[in-house]
Amino acid sequence: MAQKDADKYLYVDRNVINNPLAQADWAAKKLVWVPSEKNGFEPASLKEEVGDEAIVELAESGKKVRINKDDIQKMNPPKFSKVEDMAELTCLNEASVLHNLKERYYSGLIYTYSGLFCVVINPYKNLPIYSEEIVEMYKGKKRHEMPPHIYAITDTAYRSMMQDREDQSILCTGESGAGKTENTKKVIQYLAHVASSHKSKKDQGELERQLLQANPILEAFGNAKTVKNDNSSRFGKFIRINFDVNGYIVGANIETYLLEKSRAIRQAKEERTFHIFYYLLTGAGEHLKNDLLLEPY
Repeated sequence: MAQKDADKYLYVDRNVINNPLAQADWAAKKLVWVPSEKNGFEPASLKEEVGDEAIVELAESGKKVRINKDDIQKMNPPKFSKVEDMAELTCLNEASVLHNLKERYYSGLIYTYSGLFCVVINPYKNLPIYSEEIVEMYKGKKRHEMPPHIYAITDTAYRSMMQDREDQSILCTGESGAGKTENTKKVIQYLAHVASSHKSKKDQGELERQLLQANPILEAFGNAKTVKNDNSSRFGKFIRINFDVNGYIVGANIETYLLEKSRAIRQAKEERTFHIFYYLLTGAGEHLKNDLLLEPY
């Protein structure tokens, strides 16, 4: 049951997408993308070309408009709907990329490849795609054998390290609230599972546990609530994980930098200082709060 719940957030039903009627409709209507103030781009049917301009019929309203031909972007055939790797798109343009990401996101598919990159859209909810069973599914698999996932990226880096005997890097980048911190945790979680030391000692997996448990401590001192994100990282971190020749984790270190120090004394409206101050306030007794002139928050 748990596996079925996870599958709908990983796999696309290609039988639904490969619909001959949809393909025929796309070809007959000469569908294209045109600019839209509300949605960025919207589908339209190309009716006539007049010099540098074209007359199109908007799919949603049926209204005919005249626009510059340079503003028109080609639409991919329906068989490319919800494609896992956008590098495979016949028409690789801004409208098609946004549409593909939107279609996949609305179907619960938050991971999409773009060549070597993996695009992630924050679902703002927990998804059942990070269990040990899912880790085992991706372990040792080639990227094209499994649907897009941060685990696939991590496994590729790990296998490349073992095969080529060269250092590998994974960079998580994006705007505030995009999910950089959470996906970094998933990378560490995956490596901690597949590269565990497997020692039959009392401290079995101690390094892996320490690596995972360091995150809450770092977040306490370096994260804060902002308008966009209740757990926004207000610093950067560089995590280096060391492996032995057999691929087992033997050490790690975390470097922090660019801490937003000013947040300790000054915050914008509707924002907070670092979490650690609220942790301290929560743990303090009433007598101590009164002595320190601390007001309830």
